[in-house]
Amino acid sequence: MNEFLARIIDAHGALERWNGYKKAGFLISACAIKAQEPTIQRGHAFAQANCARCHPIGGSGESPLPKAPPFRTLHERYPVEELEEALAGGIRTGHPAMPEFALDENQIRDLITYLKSLER
Repeated sequence: MNEFLARIIDAHGALERWNGYKKAGFLISACAIKAQEPTIQRGHAFAQANCARCHPIGGSGESPLPKAPPFRTLHERYPVEELEEALAGGIRTGHPAMPEFALDENQIRDLITYLKSLER
């Protein structure tokens, strides 16, 4: 009987440690997200200034231009990190309505981070 109780107490202790690890992991994740907020905000500002005329750039909304996909769905088509090269070299599409963009390194990081934030 004592051995049985000892196992229950050990299991309870392990569960408490696991809950502590989960809380720590959540806090680390929350801190990482908080640290990314300025980058996300700059990416959103870039998208608002340069893309929102045709693309819905937030978590909802329809596209004013049917060919322009919502930013919130880009990750469903391909990993958004794959846009880095296109953004650096000058992104172009097969229709004349989209202007050509060539972003600098910081703008690319900000925009990609913003796009990744829409995946949550």
